[in-house]
Amino acid sequence: MFEGRVLKSTGSWFEVEIPKYKVVSCRIRGQLRLKGINSTNPVAVGDNVLIQEQTDGTGVIIDIKERSNYIIRKSINLSKQTHILAANIDIAWIVVTPVFPKTSTGFIDRFIAAAESYHIPIGIIFNKSDLFVENLSDLQHEYLDIYETLGYKCVKVSSKTGEGIDELMQLLEGKVNLLSGHSGVGKSSLINAIIPDLNLKVGEISRQHMKGKHTTTFAEMHKVNEATYIIDTPGIREFVNIDFNPSEISHYFIEMRELLNECKFNNCLHENEQNCAVKAAYEAGKIHPDRYYNYLSILRNEDNFK
Repeated sequence: MFEGRVLKSTGSWFEVEIPKYKVVSCRIRGQLRLKGINSTNPVAVGDNVLIQEQTDGTGVIIDIKERSNYIIRKSINLSKQTHILAANIDIAWIVVTPVFPKTSTGFIDRFIAAAESYHIPIGIIFNKSDLFVENLSDLQHEYLDIYETLGYKCVKVSSKTGEGIDELMQLLEGKVNLLSGHSGVGKSSLINAIIPDLNLKVGEISRQHMKGKHTTTFAEMHKVNEATYIIDTPGIREFVNIDFNPSEISHYFIEMRELLNECKFNNCLHENEQNCAVKAAYEAGKIHPDRYYNYLSILRNEDNFK
């Protein structure tokens, strides 16, 4: 028996890394499906598992270690089952571009709220920085000003020129890093810049819509070095489109969370209530208008997260 880490899932088979960097193709022991896990996949990328090697060189996953955290993708059918995207994540990075294609602050804030709800630290990677010169550089700095002020780690990179890659490597070091982002923001190119031998398929940008074409269909963990991993994830829209409890949403906005005890009402939603400390802070210019608007959009379940 060996303990290992799940690197990739393609449905019924799982690639598991065991000691001495050996990777074994494994199936799941049938009993694992009877543990009452309400998900389409009882085993996810990032899981630490116990496997039993078979005589043909494959393995059987016989147990799953307790997870420190995990993230799920919302079900797209009526079964109400969920799909676990990844587990045991040290930090979730969202790769963004203000244009080419556009990642809205609404989408960034939805991602942050989703990751915060799973107790996962967040970082923001501004890719394609070689394109953001002259007037476009102001647009990138507007985004940076919002999120750096809040204390989120932000890094500007270009997978084309290599700008910021060394700094990003230092931030990734020693962690299990989840990377996510809209199609077309250059996530695969970025991973290729970090792990040159990987040669991930890179999608093209649709000229008509300035959006990318999906190149990743399954979450997969890539090894950077002995202590550093990157999880490449598809389905970001389903991940951020989770059902929040309205009373908890403000807890996932760091600048609002600090003010909650100052509101008059314990169940304040910071919309129209009297003596609301959050709304007073917004009106005083202490909360960025985009952040307050995006909070209200999540609260009202409006779809501005494209």
